[in-house]
Amino acid sequence: MKIMKKKLGDLLFENGLITEEQLNQALEEQRKSKRKLGDVLLAQGYITEQQLIEVLEFQLGIPHVNLFKYQIDAAVTQIIPESMAKRYQVLPFMKDGSKLMVAMADPLDYFAIEDLRMSTGFRIEPAISSRDELQRAIAHYYGLRDSMSQMMGELPTTEEIEETEITDESSPVVRLVNQMIQQAVHLRASDIHIDPSENDVAIRYRIDGLLQTERHVPKQMQGFITARLKIMSRLNIAERRLPQDGRIKMQFDLKMVDIRVSTLPTMHGEKIVMRLLDISTGVKPLEQLGFNEYNSRLFKEMIDNPYGILLITGPTGSGKTTTLYSALNVLNVESTNTITVEDPVEYQLEGINQVQVNPAIGLTFASGLRSILRQDPNIIMVGEIRDNETAEIAVRASLTGHLVLSTLHTNDAVSTVMRLRDMGVEPYLIASSLIGVVAQRLVRRICPDCRIAYTPSEQERILLHSHGIQTEQLYKGRGCGNCNHTGYRGRVAIHEVLKVDKRIRQSITDNASVEEIREAAQEQQMITLVEDGLHKVEEGITTIQEVMRETVSY
Repeated sequence: MKIMKKKLGDLLFENGLITEEQLNQALEEQRKSKRKLGDVLLAQGYITEQQLIEVLEFQLGIPHVNLFKYQIDAAVTQIIPESMAKRYQVLPFMKDGSKLMVAMADPLDYFAIEDLRMSTGFRIEPAISSRDELQRAIAHYYGLRDSMSQMMGELPTTEEIEETEITDESSPVVRLVNQMIQQAVHLRASDIHIDPSENDVAIRYRIDGLLQTERHVPKQMQGFITARLKIMSRLNIAERRLPQDGRIKMQFDLKMVDIRVSTLPTMHGEKIVMRLLDISTGVKPLEQLGFNEYNSRLFKEMIDNPYGILLITGPTGSGKTTTLYSALNVLNVESTNTITVEDPVEYQLEGINQVQVNPAIGLTFASGLRSILRQDPNIIMVGEIRDNETAEIAVRASLTGHLVLSTLHTNDAVSTVMRLRDMGVEPYLIASSLIGVVAQRLVRRICPDCRIAYTPSEQERILLHSHGIQTEQLYKGRGCGNCNHTGYRGRVAIHEVLKVDKRIRQSITDNASVEEIREAAQEQQMITLVEDGLHKVEEGITTIQEVMRETVSY
């Protein structure tokens, strides 16, 4: 086996995919961790999974299979039990007499192949597939199917829901809901939507910012699914006329997932939206937020201020809270007293005092902020400035020796000044307190496994040239199993960073217009959202279509 691993390393080196130094580092780590060389190289980021697959295919003569190009017969998937498919990360996709073609992430796992042969009675022919593609395919082909068919056979004829049906871990309803959430985690979905209509219920996942329908379930399942989710999130099952908010914590594959649950009464029953947060990933370091070198320097300078207010702006779901937490993590030192007031508290940070808003008992952002000021804070984080009262307190707190971090919903950095004015904050207070503003959006990343180069069109050239970018080559995703054939996988932020200098401060004091403040900012060499996005297009990180989709209103 060691010879095979060495050959794999040599082949990667000979094809220019890794350097000799990277190979030696990986071999050293492989000796320490006892992991396979391919897994080590992937974890180190030296190669992509697609590159590894291509090398294994060439070296071993084992075919590479794209599972999503096959119409896989459900009867074939039944040959291997779901538990075994998940344990070995395999999926049967074709049967030919006594031969069973099985997609595997690791076709060298001879123990798994032998176990599958003994269990099924078939001769196993392995094919190579990526881990991501296999996880999605297993979730798709096994996923909700078993529980759904079992549930349909056991549904009572009355609409009355028995307690055991929604509390017993072995019941079809409970298994169905657990698998629905687990599938969303595997697909890296940020939200699950359960949308009732007149005839059925749609289960939809938001992946990389876009909603896609995963499946439709029969209408008679609606009450059971809703009741189970309400039990899990400790909501009132009997209340169907008013919106409710709750929270669930679950663990899947050693990942702790925090789920915020929101119900909303509609004509066809309660719509439920679940926001998924992978707690196990922790808070991102500043270097992973997508700031370019210039914006990163400005942002670090702004959070180094001992007092003043720094605002992160953008629409819902643009990563504002992630940026705030990253800044707090940098500022979190023993010599400072940092207190936050949030709705909800998403990440728990060691050494920081975090307060959860609870309007039902009168604990709002404004009242929480007032109380914080009596706790001798150095740094204050307010989850969101929603009204005039919170804005006034936050601004005045920043003028009395506190560093205040918060978020606002505005289109760009400059219009934040106008938003504060509209909220009733006096221009001289804004000018005196505001350190700077970071506006951001999230755009989809080009899938690294199917990224290809192409020659830009005339229209794309004109757009790029208008922003000072001249390139003969752009990139896009061809679409593969690892990105669900979208050409995109994951997201990256684009930013617009406005640092308030002497001229901008004077413009704010003089009640200048948005255009005048923007002119001053551009003289300061502020990089706009569009410009930052197009530079990421030039670097092959995202596409022009993604940047325009997120900034067109801007």
